[in-house]
Amino acid sequence: MLKTAIGWHVELEFEEDNHRTRAAALVRLPDGSEVRSHGYASRHPADANQPRVGEEVAGARALNELAMKLLTKAHDEIDEASGRTSYPLSP
Repeated sequence: MLKTAIGWHVELEFEEDNHRTRAAALVRLPDGSEVRSHGYASRHPADANQPRVGEEVAGARALNELAMKLLTKAHDEIDEASGRTSYPLSP
């Protein structure tokens, strides 16, 4: 018997100035909760202005933080359901 596939949509938004890029990530989970994270990238003054590179670095850092928050959330839910402290989940 096949189960219904569930999809998650992750949103990324960027804010940039001449030397810094900020990324904000958001995922809405099927239970209605949201997990948010941020990532940053700074351009060295000697480097060429490449906004897409700043977005990639800041976005990757935001997604990495999002992944860690999701692992922590899952770990906490395992502990809550089992009534004991489980081994930490690692990336």
